[in-house]
Amino acid sequence: MSAPSRPSVASSPLRVRVEHASDPLLRRIATAPRALPVLIVLLLLVVGAVFRGVVGTVCFGLCGLLVAWLLYLAWPRIAPIERMMRGAVLLLAVALAVVSAGM
Repeated sequence: MSAPSRPSVASSPLRVRVEHASDPLLRRIATAPRALPVLIVLLLLVVGAVFRGVVGTVCFGLCGLLVAWLLYLAWPRIAPIERMMRGAVLLLAVALAVVSAGM
C-alpha cells in the first residue's frame, strides 16, 4: 500500500521566498506561550489608542503589517469568508493608523 499522494500546488517565486523568510519567525511564535502573540497585539492596540500622533500611528501600523503578513501567508489555505473577515481587520488597522496620524 502506498502513501497517499499530496496534491501539487503551484506557488509563485515571491510566495516561496516570503514563506521561506517567514519560517524562523513563525516557528518562534509557535513555540511561545499561546497568549503571548495576543497580548503583544493587544498592547500595541492599547498604546496606539492612548498615544496619538507618531507613536499611535506606528503601533497601529505594526498591527496592520502583522495582519497583512499573516493574511498573505494564510490566503491559499483559508475559506473566502475567513479572507473577508481578516481583510476587514486589516482595513480597520489601516484606518486606525491613518486617523491616528491625523490625515
